[in-house]
Amino acid sequence: MPPSPNANPPPASEVGHRVLSWLALAAGLLCCMPAFPARAGDPDAGNDRLVQTGKDIFLRGILGSGQPLVSTRMDGMRVSGADAACANCHQRSGLGEEEGNNYVPPITGRFLFHPRNAGKEYQDLPFVIGYRPDRDPYTGATLARAIRNGLDADGRPLNYLMPRFELGDADMSALIAYLNYLGDRNIPGVDSHVLQFATIVTPDADPAKKRGMLAVLNQFFLDKNAFERGPSQQLLSTHVVRFQVNRVWQLHVWQLSGPPDTWQTQLKADFEREPVFAVISGLGGKTWAPVQKFCEAEEVPCLFPNIEVPPSDADKEFYTLYFSKGLLLEAGLIADGILAGNGKPPKMVDQIYRVGGDAEAAARALANNLVGHRIRVINHPVAAGQSTERVTAAVRKAKGTGSLVLWLRPDDIAALQDVAPPAAPVYLSGTLGGLENAPLPEAWRPKTELAYPVALPEDRLINLDFALGWFRIRQIPVVDLRVQADTYLACGLLSEIIMHMVNTFVPEYLVERTQDMVEHRIITGYYPHLSLSIGQRYASKGGYLVRFAGPTGARLAANPTWLVP
Repeated sequence: MPPSPNANPPPASEVGHRVLSWLALAAGLLCCMPAFPARAGDPDAGNDRLVQTGKDIFLRGILGSGQPLVSTRMDGMRVSGADAACANCHQRSGLGEEEGNNYVPPITGRFLFHPRNAGKEYQDLPFVIGYRPDRDPYTGATLARAIRNGLDADGRPLNYLMPRFELGDADMSALIAYLNYLGDRNIPGVDSHVLQFATIVTPDADPAKKRGMLAVLNQFFLDKNAFERGPSQQLLSTHVVRFQVNRVWQLHVWQLSGPPDTWQTQLKADFEREPVFAVISGLGGKTWAPVQKFCEAEEVPCLFPNIEVPPSDADKEFYTLYFSKGLLLEAGLIADGILAGNGKPPKMVDQIYRVGGDAEAAARALANNLVGHRIRVINHPVAAGQSTERVTAAVRKAKGTGSLVLWLRPDDIAALQDVAPPAAPVYLSGTLGGLENAPLPEAWRPKTELAYPVALPEDRLINLDFALGWFRIRQIPVVDLRVQADTYLACGLLSEIIMHMVNTFVPEYLVERTQDMVEHRIITGYYPHLSLSIGQRYASKGGYLVRFAGPTGARLAANPTWLVP
């Protein structure tokens, strides 16, 4: 019973002692909570038709017959198919989420069928927001009643947000089988003491960037493990307190070799030899598509790889998240600038780029955009191994058209010193050119707009100061600030998200918690703001078109409008 309002309060020293004792008790409880138990097989690989049917109902809203799932909300609105899929509210993991002041509860079998809390039994469940340990466990019959009629295990009405679903007995059995699968499966790379991670490097990745990225990753993991505590004695308290569950972090470097069509096979072999919970950062060259396909097929989260051009279908996938669309975002920014023009878009646009690199994909994306607006695009490709003279020759050939777009790196940009700028507007890739450090000749600067997909220099000083200070204290050479700052940001995000996951180490839940938490990150490196929601794969979605200003064009004059193509 709580003390009366007139009771004498305990002394401050006693209060402090009680708080410390309670925190120690809670820490012992959650540190000792076990990970999910092992489960043999996978619904697809094991040809488990029942579970696969349940998966289609849960994720896609498709019944075993191929017909759409139908549900009715409390307001009488009927929805069907993908709009009625369970994952829309309970998420792909089945572990629910927060919706304002409402909690969407976890619905995996482990939570649904767990006995009512009777003391220490509750501690064998990981912590998930929205779980009610004080109700009777569901049975197959009461769960079917809840799904069809909206009554919980105790016979009380469920929240008004829960629709009523039209499911026959066979589809109901399939859905329940899939919910059981979600709650009782083997999670690679997780045990009671260690979390295993990998980073992936493609064979065409820049060697200097690789050294810089690995220096950051290795040091971050060393720092993380320096504060790892051993397991505490198991305690019986069932109270839930959020704090970090301690695990050793182990990093594996998966170095790919050979042509891209062999990478998935190599990655599967790496994954079998070294099962990991997630891929963190990573470094690519011309293509990341085989890596993304591997992560989707094996259901391995891949968080924020360092690449200039994400795969074109990235926004249709689930397990890979990117900081930005990179050069594809720049293509959108440049398209917006060309279409806005001086009130009238040009009839023709010339593009110059090197064949076989990231610039080619960006040029293709821009051309596809502009052709849809009836603008003729003339490409002037330059082979990868040819001299800068071939670039300057292409520029001379392209002069005089409606707009000129340069997808060039610093060496090629500097070669423009011997070429007079065209009369037409010029657009330059910021990522390829080196952002504000692009060596664009002075004569070109007044006519050129720079696609700038990150925060402006003065706006990112404080954000980058944290990373630079960390590099300086740990004596990490800065060989590529963008790659190393993004890697540091990815590691920091992962650390915060793992802390909030407490002990619920489920791959889909890692992606979902990232979607929920990334927008709350205060220090965001190169980016002015990060945010993700369901179905979004790119955390930074816009950028600027900036001009070089001043007598010699030595500083940037930004259009203050943040553009989201």
